Amino acid sequence: MTTQVNIDAKQVGALREKTGAGMLECRKALVEANGEIEAAIDILRKKGAASAAKKAGRAANEGVIAQAILPGAKTGILVEVNCETDFVAKNADFLALTAGWAKTLAENPAADLEPVRVEAVTKIGENIQIRRSARIDVAGNGIVAAYIHLGGKIGVLLEVGAGKQDTVNHDDFKQLVRDITLHIAAASPVSIRREDVSPALAARERAIYVEQTPKDKPAPVIEKIIEGKMSKFFAGVCLLEQAFVKNPEQTITQLVAEKAKTLGDTIEVRKFIRYQVGEEIVG
Repeated sequence: MTTQVNIDAKQVGALREKTGAGMLECRKALVEANGEIEAAIDILRKKGAASAAKKAGRAANEGVIAQAILPGAKTGILVEVNCETDFVAKNADFLALTAGWAKTLAENPAADLEPVRVEAVTKIGENIQIRRSARIDVAGNGIVAAYIHLGGKIGVLLEVGAGKQDTVNHDDFKQLVRDITLHIAAASPVSIRREDVSPALAARERAIYVEQTPKDKPAPVIEKIIEGKMSKFFAGVCLLEQAFVKNPEQTITQLVAEKAKTLGDTIEVRKFIRYQVGEEIVG
């Protein structure tokens, strides 16, 4: 004879508060656990892990880039978290969740987010994947800043250094850093300087220009044409050579030099990371 377990609304509410699971799921788990809250939590967690495993095969092509900058602006992180639908990607709870994960990883790079990811899959009902993350830790005088664009679809992390700590604390310096993060989001550079461009990428571009150049000219002329096209290519993909989005008459190099002169110091763009949701991961 099966014993009937009486589950009241208070028990269901308490379990929902602890797990975030649905009312019916909580009631079923409590019945299975004979009314024991802790046992019901274990049941829901096991079912949640199984549910997350089933959803893992579903495409997660949407998502957001989340960021966190720790106090003092010496450590920053970008995290790409993918989900299945744009509806979830725009949800305030999902955005708060991903921001929390970014903060956790910034504070502890070794943090295990798998349990909370599984819990999120169970609660939200979509495949959720932490696709990648990148951090910058500043050494010496400088700061790291982040910028999130297009509702979380693009994220930028940037390190800029200076010769003196007073410069780093100056509002003009901080505004410069903010402006450059915005520029990177909009202009999508691939490196800071041309010598940092991948040799494979440069070789591919050069091969295209070789094919485009008329062959009825002397070799020195052909080479000059190709070099001219390569210079334009580098100006388009190297941060320091790009035209500043807020003032196309000025390059980023000129913008930095102008601010350095105003502040009476040296300023160096040291490193940047730019993520876009769903982009191909190279390397």
